[in-house]
Amino acid sequence: MLDRRQSVRNEVIYAAEIAEGGASKQCVVRNISNDGAHLEFSSHFHPAKDSIRLMIAKKGRSVLARIVCWRDNFVGVAFGPEGHELPGSDLAMRLRRSEKKKRELQRRINELIGEG
Repeated sequence: MLDRRQSVRNEVIYAAEIAEGGASKQCVVRNISNDGAHLEFSSHFHPAKDSIRLMIAKKGRSVLARIVCWRDNFVGVAFGPEGHELPGSDLAMRLRRSEKKKRELQRRINELIGEG
């Protein structure tokens, strides 16, 4: 069988999640490279679109991936030429905003009770 991959994939076992539209589904990354990955789902998977958002928690990585092939519960995806890296989580940004808002509110409280 002709291997059309541009780079060698490393065999791994990473828990991952895909987001497709408004739904998400758990999967396992079986092998990965800079250009793509092979995903395994616990049940039959039929993609609704030709691209998904793949989130790999252990790597702290979230990328847009184009579905190249699928069969039963196995899916092959290719990453874009630029990688299309997305922020893995906006939790840190939300925490910074929350802390800033808390400081602003604390200053305002101090002004109102006469301590500021």
